[in-house]
Amino acid sequence: MSLEKQINDQLKTAMLAKDEKSLRALRAIKAAILLAKTSEGAGGELKPEDELKMLQKLVKQRKDSEEIFRQQNRPELAQKEAEEIEVIEKFLPSQMGAEELKAALQNIIAEVGATSPADMGKVMGVATRQLAGKADGKAISSLVKEILSGL
Repeated sequence: MSLEKQINDQLKTAMLAKDEKSLRALRAIKAAILLAKTSEGAGGELKPEDELKMLQKLVKQRKDSEEIFRQQNRPELAQKEAEEIEVIEKFLPSQMGAEELKAALQNIIAEVGATSPADMGKVMGVATRQLAGKADGKAISSLVKEILSGL
């Protein structure tokens, strides 16, 4: 079932249940899907990898907003962002744990033959493709930096 159909089905369910937090997040996803479908080059259809990138972008935007709201002492707005993140993440693949991520990155580093922090670009290129949707880019970057610094 396509992401758009899943969103529409859950949107109906949330409307009937009067679930405000789910409605906010689902409407945001639906708007992003429509925007992506009508943008140039999309041809009216989204590939699964494009859907994944879009969902990750939505989560990242909300995490950034949540952090800003917390810094500005606006807990009610930060709470709304956290609720939306929770709903959007249901459509993303489960995230890797810290140990699992570290093991995967060590395999990638060995595969690429990286030996110093100067090789970070090569490792990040492979890691972001292989771990797309399974781990946050910031987490990947910081862990790669840590591992390469220790070599």
